[in-house]
Amino acid sequence: MVSNQFYYESSSSGKPQSPNLSSIVLRYRQYWKWFIGSVLLTVALTIIYVLYLPPVYSIQASLMINDEKKGSFEEKVLKEQQIFIPKKVVENETEVLKSTMLMTKVVERLNLNVFYSRPSTFGNRQLYDDSPISLQVLKPNATLYATALSIQFADSQTVFVNQKRYPLNRVITTPFGQLRIATRKAVGPQMEPLDVQVVPVAKVASQYLKSLKVEPTSKTSTVLLLSIEESIPEKGLALLTQLIEEYNRAAIEEKNRMAINTLKFIESRLSLIGNDLETIEKEVESYKSAEGITEMSSQAGLLLETVKENDEQLNQVNIQLQALKSMEDYVERKASDVGTAPNTLGLNDPVLLQLVTKLNELELQRANLASTMSELNPLVQSQDDQIRAIKGSIRENIETLRQTLTGTQRELMAVSQHNEGLIRRVPKKDRVLLNITRQQKIKNDLYTYLLQKREEAALSYASTISDSRVVDKAYYNGIPIKPKKSYIVLLGGLLGFLLPIGFIFTRDLINGRILRRSDVEQATQVPIVGELVQNPGIPSVGLLPQSRSLIDEQIRMLRTRVQFLGNELTNPVILITSSVSGEGKSFVSANLGASLAMADQPTVVLEMDLRNPQIHPTLGVENSVGITEYLQGEATLDAILREVPGRKKYWMITSGQLPTHPAELLGSPRLHTLIQELRSRFSYVLIDSSPVSLVTDAQLIAAHVDATLFIVRCDVTPKKSLKTLETLYQEQRFQRLNVVLNGVNEQKPYYHYYATASLKRSQPT
Repeated sequence: MVSNQFYYESSSSGKPQSPNLSSIVLRYRQYWKWFIGSVLLTVALTIIYVLYLPPVYSIQASLMINDEKKGSFEEKVLKEQQIFIPKKVVENETEVLKSTMLMTKVVERLNLNVFYSRPSTFGNRQLYDDSPISLQVLKPNATLYATALSIQFADSQTVFVNQKRYPLNRVITTPFGQLRIATRKAVGPQMEPLDVQVVPVAKVASQYLKSLKVEPTSKTSTVLLLSIEESIPEKGLALLTQLIEEYNRAAIEEKNRMAINTLKFIESRLSLIGNDLETIEKEVESYKSAEGITEMSSQAGLLLETVKENDEQLNQVNIQLQALKSMEDYVERKASDVGTAPNTLGLNDPVLLQLVTKLNELELQRANLASTMSELNPLVQSQDDQIRAIKGSIRENIETLRQTLTGTQRELMAVSQHNEGLIRRVPKKDRVLLNITRQQKIKNDLYTYLLQKREEAALSYASTISDSRVVDKAYYNGIPIKPKKSYIVLLGGLLGFLLPIGFIFTRDLINGRILRRSDVEQATQVPIVGELVQNPGIPSVGLLPQSRSLIDEQIRMLRTRVQFLGNELTNPVILITSSVSGEGKSFVSANLGASLAMADQPTVVLEMDLRNPQIHPTLGVENSVGITEYLQGEATLDAILREVPGRKKYWMITSGQLPTHPAELLGSPRLHTLIQELRSRFSYVLIDSSPVSLVTDAQLIAAHVDATLFIVRCDVTPKKSLKTLETLYQEQRFQRLNVVLNGVNEQKPYYHYYATASLKRSQPT
């Protein structure tokens, strides 16, 4: 049994081969003008774009956070467990510095939500310190944020705001709300107009927070590095400086909350006790005057001193119990209810005071987080867990202190009752005076104690300082960090190089036609017997003995592979067809026939495309009678056989007159007689047939041939036609079916090199 294929270039496994790098390069090389134009255009556009970009500078400042816990009991415990307290402090202070509350205050104080600009050669130029005016927003309305204000200077006292005249340095009512335009320097009509844009404070604060970076200089350091990127360095310097000031101010205010609460408590107690002391002193004076008493007996005086000392201790215990009650109320509040700090007057337990300080810090941190996050946020819930744990420890400590103080109170009250019994033994006048004097002493000592504590609290309030120290003030080195002009231009050139690739790739991807050899190999297992490059400049039949062009060499290569049929067949008949018209089957038939004739092989070409014959005009053969007349019995073989002019051993049978029913005519028994007679006269019989996807002519002829060349042309043959080709191959409707790839745009480099070298050698020196 004869094989259904002959020599071809495909892998024997039938697996599709991916295009190699050289074929991909050659595919895109033909569009080199596109690449050059695209790169030049994108580089030019990128340069223009870079010129319009304002330079961006990095503004930096450094801040050292002091450790409040140094030397405390908690620090000793944590040090034993090798826990770094500074890192924990730094992380908390980092969140405070990046809080929305602080940034909002900075934007409001510096008026950073008002942007000034002036037209320049490369777009609008932003102004800050060099702006001649300052727009102060007093009562804005919604239209202010949606409208750009155009300010023109009429004279030194008035300006035009969006074509309406207003005075300077006064509160004005405009369609945008109440504003005040203050001058920073002398203005006049010679000044260029300004564009002013007002943005909501919250939006500006959010934008600055995104660009603000707060990072420790090392893992164990308490020094924080603050940096922000800004196109106007003066604005960045002012922002970081003000941010540090607001941070220190907030820290001092938080520290003073407890001192202020203590002062208020002391003042209220002083006022109450002062009134009681004044009343008691008047009673003593009245009693002595009424009874004529000048001094008390020595026994009564000694007893009075004893009673006074006991009452002083009892008063101190009562004050501490009241402070514990105030602190207990503070602890029972919810985590979200941040109010006045608790009163700690008289309490000297270091552990309790330390726990209260830590609780105060945690509540401040939670308030800062809650201002920007939801209550369900994990960070807020984590703060709540820590606050609950600290409050539990405080409750336990309060209960322990209360039990101790309650026991002391009972003991002191027992001593007081004993002293009351002793007082009853004193003579009546002395006893009454003793009681009055006793109350006077108690109130006087308590008043003195409160005065001392008030001075201590006032001194603490006045000497409160921040727990941070500025290491480096806000600065910048004067070198912009953005834009990286060389990188942007380089990226623009790279984009210009990639754009044609993307366009060509996308066009190929959506194209429904065959573009390269790999498309055929992936869609069908039909072997490819040859490839012909696309060259629209050659004639239809350009094959000459001395020709060394690439297309001529490829036709010779196709001829060589067709000649391998001689090893198995005698005088083979080869059918040449395609899927649709315009794929070059007539071109291949004419040139393959000419090539076989040049190889001293008598060859005849049958123009059997009876619907659209194309070969006889190309070869210059007369078409008076031909295949139609022969199949109809109106002419003999010798009458229709024509020798191609100027060619040896190259013959042709033209189509003749176009028949009415070509399919019925090709089914005539005379077709078999014609082919057999031609087989006996010629070494090769080439049949140019109609496309298989349009009519059935080629399938009618297929029964009389030995092999079939199926022409597939790049950028012409539809990809869906390959499914039909694969079906014909699997069903073996055509003998020895092979593909000739025509109009190839991408060829292996050695094809071009060898053809060029051969052409040079063939030229005379």
